[in-house]
Amino acid sequence: MAAPISTFVNLRWAFAAGGVVWTALQVYIIQSFGFSWAVALTDGIISSVALGAACWLIDNTLRFYQPSQNSYLNLLIWCGLLAGLCLAISRFALPQIITDAEYYGFVVKSMVIRYFTDFLAIGWMAMISLVWYAQQDHKENEKRKAEAEKLAKEAELFNLRQQLQPHFLFNSLNSINALIGFKPEEARKMVQQLSDFLRGTLKKDDQQLTSLSDELQHLQLYLDIEKVRFGHRLQTEISCDGECGKALLPPLLLQPVVENAIKFGLYDTTGSVTVSIRGEMDDNYLVIIVQNPYDPQTAKPRQGTGFGLSGMKRRLHLIYTRNDLVETFVNDDIFTTIIKIPQV
Repeated sequence: MAAPISTFVNLRWAFAAGGVVWTALQVYIIQSFGFSWAVALTDGIISSVALGAACWLIDNTLRFYQPSQNSYLNLLIWCGLLAGLCLAISRFALPQIITDAEYYGFVVKSMVIRYFTDFLAIGWMAMISLVWYAQQDHKENEKRKAEAEKLAKEAELFNLRQQLQPHFLFNSLNSINALIGFKPEEARKMVQQLSDFLRGTLKKDDQQLTSLSDELQHLQLYLDIEKVRFGHRLQTEISCDGECGKALLPPLLLQPVVENAIKFGLYDTTGSVTVSIRGEMDDNYLVIIVQNPYDPQTAKPRQGTGFGLSGMKRRLHLIYTRNDLVETFVNDDIFTTIIKIPQV
C-alpha cells in the first residue's frame, strides 16, 4: 500500500502546485487590464479558492462514487453546477470586498469567460479523478482476484497432498496390526518409522521448495516402511550425481511416483522387483527418472493414469503453469516416469 499512497500524495502536491500557477496567471491577467496588484491578487485568490473547493468536492465525489456510462450526463451537470457556484461567489463576493465601480463593471463583463474557464477546470479535474480512481479500482480488483486465485491454488495444492496420505496410512496400520502378533519388534520399528515419516510430512510446505537430497532422505523413510510391508520382495536403487543434490523441487513430489511404481511392480507379482530412482541435471532442469519392472501377463500399466501420477502432474502445473514436465512410457517390460523440474 506504500506505493499507491505515495503516488496519491504526490498527485495532491501536483494539484496544489497547479492551483498556485492558476492563481498567479489570473492575477497577471487582471493586473494587465490596468487594475492594481492588490485588486488583482484579491480577485485571483478568492476565485482560485472557490475553484479549488469545487475541484476538491468533485474529486472526493468521484473517489467514493464511480458513475456508469449512462450517468456521465449527471456528472457533466454536476460540473456545470459547481462552475455556477464559483461564478456566483465571484459575482457577489468580490464586489463586496473590492468597492470599485470600474472593477464591478469588469466583473460583470467577465462572467461568461469566468464561467467557462471554471467549467473547463472542474471538467478536467473530474476527468483526471475519474481515470485515476477507475485505475485504482481496477488495480484493487486485480489484486483481489490474484489473492483469490492464490488462495484457491494453495487450497488445491493442500487438498492434493492430503489425498496422498490416507491409503498409505491405512496400509501401514494394517501391516503394523499384522506384525504385532508374531513380530512385535518389527511392528514397533514400523510405528517409529511411520511417526518420523508423518512428522516430516507435516513440516513440509508447498510454498517452500526443498532440495533433492532432503526429498530423497524423506523418501527413504517411506521406502523403509514399504520394505517392512513387502520384505525382501522390494529392492530400491537410488542414485544422484553431485550436481543435482542441491537442486530444488516441490516437497513430497516423488512419493506418489514411487508408490505408483511399487503398485505396478509388486501388487500383481510374487517375486522381487527393483525400483530405480535416478536424478541428474540437464541444462536448467532437474531430471528425475523412476523405473519399475512389471509383468505384462498380470499387469497392464496405464500411462499417466491413477491419482498418483495425475495428482503430481496437477501439482506441477499449479506451481510452474506447464503441462510438459512429466513423461511416461513403457519399454522392454519397464515402466518409466521422467520428471523435469525447472531450476530458476
